[in-house]
Amino acid sequence: MMTELINRIPGFSDMDMYLWCKKLQEACESTIVHKKKTKDGVVDTIERMFETNDPVENRISNSMKFYLEKMQKGKIEFRDYQIDIMEKGVECLQRHRFLYLAMEVRTGKTLTSLGICDKVGVKRVLFVTKKKAISSIEQDYIMLGPGFEIDVINYESLHTIDNKWDVVILDEAHSLGAFPKPSGRAELAGQIIARQKPMVILLSGTPTPESYCQMYHQVYAIPGNPFSGFKNFYRFAEEYADIKMKKVNSLFIKDYSHGKEKILEAIKPYTINYTQKEAGFVVDTTEEILEVEMKPSTYKMIDRLKRDLVIEGKDEVILADTSVKLMTKMHQMYSGTVKFESGKSMIIDTSKAEFIKENFEGCKIGIFYKFKEELESLKQIFGDELTTDLDEFNTTWKNIALQIVSGREGISLMKAQYLVYYNIDFSATSYWQSRDRMTTRDRLKNQVYWVFAKDGIEKKIYQAVSDKKDYTINHFKKDLFSL
Repeated sequence: MMTELINRIPGFSDMDMYLWCKKLQEACESTIVHKKKTKDGVVDTIERMFETNDPVENRISNSMKFYLEKMQKGKIEFRDYQIDIMEKGVECLQRHRFLYLAMEVRTGKTLTSLGICDKVGVKRVLFVTKKKAISSIEQDYIMLGPGFEIDVINYESLHTIDNKWDVVILDEAHSLGAFPKPSGRAELAGQIIARQKPMVILLSGTPTPESYCQMYHQVYAIPGNPFSGFKNFYRFAEEYADIKMKKVNSLFIKDYSHGKEKILEAIKPYTINYTQKEAGFVVDTTEEILEVEMKPSTYKMIDRLKRDLVIEGKDEVILADTSVKLMTKMHQMYSGTVKFESGKSMIIDTSKAEFIKENFEGCKIGIFYKFKEELESLKQIFGDELTTDLDEFNTTWKNIALQIVSGREGISLMKAQYLVYYNIDFSATSYWQSRDRMTTRDRLKNQVYWVFAKDGIEKKIYQAVSDKKDYTINHFKKDLFSL
């Protein structure tokens, strides 16, 4: 029997081997579309890229079954606090058909929510998450081996799926909290809930990171939610927010961001809170700032932009006619890229990418970048040693590059030796969430490196966000004279 299997790759776990075999299976089954002329015109024909090879495909299939069975023999054992949360969660879900698991990162929200569904005895679950987190959710489902079927999909693809689910789980639910108008993803999720009326589980380590009012559109479509008596956000805000006026340019508009604490009181009967401290996690994260001397031409461009507020080239223009634009352009340029008025972007300096490649050679690292063109700079220097795919990162020797906002939640970079930041985000939430991506129940010591331009804006941003404050235009105006 063993000769029919794909042998274990040195250093690969059963899960790694299962995922590797799955990739081989997908490659074997991959197709290509050809244009074919017929008497009725040109039509698309779909063909397999590779000829069918039954012995090879059977070997891959048998290997997947073998490693899957090995994983499920050592099924996940829940920790005591997870068992306790599951018991409370089952009671809440059966009573209200709605549960909010407000569990901090790395305390096991995903597995706990799946365990609750299993105990309730449902038949089919829809799990909605970020695209980059899909594979890890599927891994947890495989490892748990529950008695229900699951569909795992990202928010942006919700409109493509149609089925009947007993439970809908909305991961990183705070991302649905935009106000005063609901975001597109909140509307899509709300439509499914309104149409099917399933039980709903919301997951987030930070339910209201910026304002208590972010709670409204997370729950507004759930039948029986505590704010269901309000027709819309504006009526809700009249009772639950301290509405103020703020000046934007020359206009005064209503500011709904000052939500009242009674929002949390209203949602409390549906919520289970749990912290890392309660779980016994004492995470030791060591941070180190590394400075890079950028090219002289980069500093000259920044000085010129600060002085003239515009740089005109032969085909493109860099415009910084407002403080916000100047802050953004300087943020880009100190990391070696710039976005023009036309919308096009350009790499102007690869010093940071070269520094990371040289100083972390031989290490398996996770790299966080801010602007899209920074990824192109990394690709230019790292070549095929870099991936943006989490499965590939977990099953190969490659490093991974993720955009800060999309990679800060819902994924694990436990395979990385270090986290390296190519740039830094203005958001304090991004700082605290992304730096914790390597933490697991068994790994509580992490090393994080920040790569900043010498005399650049990044250190100023770091000082604000590490103090749990967003870096704002007011910070920038004060810092500008020292940059």
